[in-house]
Order: sequence, then structure tokens, then C-alpha cells
Amino acid sequence: MKRLYGATIFVALALWTSCRLYNLERKLGPGDRDFVSKVQYIMTGEERKIFLELPDAEKANFKEEFWKRRDPDPDIEENEYKDEYFKRVDQSGEIFHGEGRPGWLTDRGRIYILFGPPSERMTYPMDAGGYCREVWYYGGFPVIFIDEHCSGNFTMTAINLEHLQELNIAQAYFQKTFTQEKKFFDYDVVIRKKISGGNRYEGTIVIDVPYRGLWFIARDGKLGTTMDVQAVLKTGSGAKFWSDRKTFEISAGEDELKARREESYKIEFPFVLEGDLDALRQGKNMLELTIKNSTESEELRKAIEFRLD
Repeated sequence: MKRLYGATIFVALALWTSCRLYNLERKLGPGDRDFVSKVQYIMTGEERKIFLELPDAEKANFKEEFWKRRDPDPDIEENEYKDEYFKRVDQSGEIFHGEGRPGWLTDRGRIYILFGPPSERMTYPMDAGGYCREVWYYGGFPVIFIDEHCSGNFTMTAINLEHLQELNIAQAYFQKTFTQEKKFFDYDVVIRKKISGGNRYEGTIVIDVPYRGLWFIARDGKLGTTMDVQAVLKTGSGAKFWSDRKTFEISAGEDELKARREESYKIEFPFVLEGDLDALRQGKNMLELTIKNSTESEELRKAIEFRLD
């Protein structure tokens, strides 16, 4: 019964996170929405989450870093990978524009972007089964697209499970366009209210930082690092209402850190808001957080909506 209960909570949290990120994506400005749409085939789940949770002012820096991580030769000005990727996006938009959506969002567009033009492309009008087909060959590997109604809307399929597995492996390989020694430094945030009334609001910002995303250094026989947390609360008009900064030390033995690798370090950041809270009741407020992992000098910012209950 405990396992079932735990699994239910896990699924509920996963669905909540998915819905929250979906809502954040819907609120993106046109330029940021276009970016996410066009790089979705090479953007990892972690990257997408980080980008959607960033303050708008930080998103341009993320895009620049996104392509730097994928630059095959940083010593030259041009980023050949980026140039080739957008060339394929543009070409897929021109070639596969007749399916009622941008060409890069079609199945044929996705394969074209990830693998480039096929070495051979065979098209078949309506066959005995009433379908229209296209078969693309990359060497000896076929990718098959079916148009059930010959209306111009093609869906990718596969001949058998072996080809499907090969396609998944190949796609995973092409999506892994950069390497790094550790996962992204990331964190999750929730706000817990303690007291609310009149002109006073007390609460706690709870931050979960996965251990696997942190770097540590040796300190007095243990491994440690420092997390510097800055919080800024802005009203719906963008005016700063409150800010604070706190430092948190993490220290543990090597065996303990290995055992807790898949766990998270919990930071509890208590805060008190006093004064004219009506300014926070007028519109959508934003809590901007900046956390710096001192060992790696790595910093990540996030913005979450803050409402007074």
C-alpha cells in the first residue's frame, strides 16, 4: 500500500510539473516561443525547464549559451552546427509546408532536421491499401512516412521493431550534440505560507537542489560547497518590494554524498513581508531567485509567480 501511495504522489507531481511548464511555455513572447519550437528536437528536458523558469531578462543569455555548448569549434567566429541546424529548419519549412503547420513541426521535417536530406527519397502514390507513402533512405536505413488519406499529411512509421529501435538510437545520438561531465545545476522552488493577515505576511521559500548537479571541494576531511541565495520580490508593475540574501553551507563525507546522489539538498529561506501589502494584491507579482554554487561559480536564475492568499 505504501508503494502504491508513493507512486501516486510521484505521478501527481510529474503531471503538476508538466502542466506548469506547459503554462509557462504558453506565456512566452513570440521570439522565445519561436526559439523553443525550432530547437525542440535538440533541447533536453532539463534545458527546457531551465529556460521556461528563467526571468525574461535572462532568456537571451540562455540562448547564447545554448549554442555555445553546441559549437564544434569555439576558436572560429562561425558556429557551423547552429548555421546548419537553422538551414535545415528553413528548408523543412519550405519543403513540408502543406500540412497545416510549420514544416519543422511535421514528422518529415523532424527527420530532415535531425538527419539532413536523405540519400534517396522514394514517393509512392496511392497503393493497394489506399495509402500514399514516402520512403527515405539514409544508407541502408529506411524511414517510412504514411499518408492514410493522400491529403498531404504524412506520419512517420517503421517497418518493424528493429528499425524503430534503430531510429530511436539514431535520434538519441543526434540529440546529444554536446557533452558535459555533470548534469545541469538546477533546482525546484515552492513557497509555504505561515502567517498572513493585515500588513504582515510570513513564509518560507523551499528550494530543492539535486546533489548530482553540484560540485564540491575538500574541506577538513569532508566535501563541501556554499550556496548563495538572493531573493527579490517585484510587484506586478515591476517595482522591487522586498529583497534578501542568505548563504547556506553544505558539508558531508564522500560516502554520504554518494549515497545521497539521487536526493536533493533542501534549502529553507524564511522571509517576512511587512508594510503596505496592497501593492502585492493588485496584480501578478514575481519572485526572482538567484542561486550560486560557489565551488563552480555557477549561477542560475528563476522567476516564479507570487500571490498573496
